[in-house]
Amino acid sequence: MTSTTRVPPTEVTGVYGALVKLMARRMLGHVPDSVGVLWHHQGVLKDSMRLGGKIEGWHELDRDLATYAAMASAATVGCSFCLDLHYFTAHNHGLDEAKVREVPRWRESSAFTPRERRVMEYAEAASRTPPAVTDELSDALLGELGPAALVELAARVAFMNMSARMNLALGIHSEEFAAACGLPPLAARSAGASAS
Repeated sequence: MTSTTRVPPTEVTGVYGALVKLMARRMLGHVPDSVGVLWHHQGVLKDSMRLGGKIEGWHELDRDLATYAAMASAATVGCSFCLDLHYFTAHNHGLDEAKVREVPRWRESSAFTPRERRVMEYAEAASRTPPAVTDELSDALLGELGPAALVELAARVAFMNMSARMNLALGIHSEEFAAACGLPPLAARSAGASAS
């Protein structure tokens, strides 16, 4: 699905553009509109991709927990592009699709362990304005995950906030990557559910 962005996508050209399009096609099956939007400022695109790639190389935090945290953060901020992309990539990485599908309504779902719930609670709390991470939650995760994984969790959530808020400000929305590979729609939080 192509949506109208606040900055119209431009043609992605040149040698670097060809490389970016090749990487997008390999990873996603097509070149998303968001690449054309960010192509207006190639430094932002290049540095965001570089940082995202470096973040994917971090391994102190379990991959499943990292995915749940990123998606819980994206859901809190409201970035449909981020949620869809992470659902799609979780599928490609062999994560439990049924569980990943439930992240947007994790508080209502019985699919998650207490530790997974604490990680998503942390991601959600860190994504609020102002952030609402408590000492108690931090202490619990420090004991369960260790200091390196907790630092990684905080950094992953911070990067997701940067990406999600940039996407929302630019009007970048879901391009239905998950639907294109046959995944059922993400679960939606019920109207009465509270994020607090």
